[in-house]
Amino acid sequence: MLKVTLKTKKILVPIISILAGFLVGAIIMLVWSYNPFQAYASMFSSALGNMNGIGETIREATPLIFTAIGFAIASTAGFFNIGLPGQAQAGWLSSIWVVLANPNMPKVFLLPLAVITGNIAGALVAGVAGWLRAQFGTNEVITTIMINYIVLYSCQYLMQQVMSAKLRIDTDTTKTITANGSLKINWLSSMFGDSRINAGIFIALVAVFLYWYLMRKTTTGFEIRSVGTNAAASRYAGMSAKKNIMLSMLLSGGFAGLGGVVQGLGTYQNYFTQTTSLDIGWDGLSVALLGGGTAVGILLASLLFSILKIGGLGMQTIAGIPYEIVSIVIAAIIFFVAIQYVIGLLFKTKKAQAIQRDTKTADTDSDSAVADSTKTQGGQN
Repeated sequence: MLKVTLKTKKILVPIISILAGFLVGAIIMLVWSYNPFQAYASMFSSALGNMNGIGETIREATPLIFTAIGFAIASTAGFFNIGLPGQAQAGWLSSIWVVLANPNMPKVFLLPLAVITGNIAGALVAGVAGWLRAQFGTNEVITTIMINYIVLYSCQYLMQQVMSAKLRIDTDTTKTITANGSLKINWLSSMFGDSRINAGIFIALVAVFLYWYLMRKTTTGFEIRSVGTNAAASRYAGMSAKKNIMLSMLLSGGFAGLGGVVQGLGTYQNYFTQTTSLDIGWDGLSVALLGGGTAVGILLASLLFSILKIGGLGMQTIAGIPYEIVSIVIAAIIFFVAIQYVIGLLFKTKKAQAIQRDTKTADTDSDSAVADSTKTQGGQN
């Protein structure tokens, strides 16, 4: 085993997980007679080789940052929120609806209103699962899975049956939003080769900072971490478990809702019928796990997943490799992250060694003292 510090170990384990995932992908390519070097070269070239690719990579990473933060908050509190797709979808539809219904409202009012509405919509969806957990102890995994489907079909019904026909092109697609409610910035898009990068990335960076500050510098963050670490001890210390359950789920859903807002107001500029749960929800979960739930880790992991997603298209068009290979690489990375305990066995932390060494020294000193005492008593006798 390699001797490293605990901090170094936390960095090396996810890196090895990533490399192992790429290695598995390379082996599969070799089995099917593909050139892994050409494949990965085309992947990184497509994602990072030109300004358009970089812009699309950043754009792809933006909603993942929000959904990953949402999962990380719930996870820190000891909950497994897999309702991120539904929470993001609620944020997407509600923000688009607000903009379409108020086409003449000044941007300085309309855009914040739409963003806040999407944030609240995501929080309310997550709040249902949080309330059920707080009041009845209902397993949040089951409730959030079911709520994903409820939101999926409720959004379809709302758009097709409730939304005014004036706001839709047809029953499956809304009209494109007006510029006063859009996150698109023309000069930013032009800077990155006319990509779909938008102001959502700036909001995401602010969200990363707020997440770090909330969890590390505030009493609320401390209570959330305490409840997640030991709920019984937290209650004994006077912390309200029910309050922190509700708060963590509302915050989690709120951030996930912002992921949907960025998709709607930034990437697509409209809403269209979804046939399945949003990928940004599931990918955000993976990003949070890979990033270890830390602010910097989430930021870096979202960029990696974005490179895989955008670069995967390059693998298909340039190297002629099926896009499914990319999915295999992502799945392999998640697998190795999930068994990071096993990977962690490759390392032995210096701190642990120091403790063991001090313990052995203390035991030796104690044995010597006992021996000396015995000799002294024997001499006196």
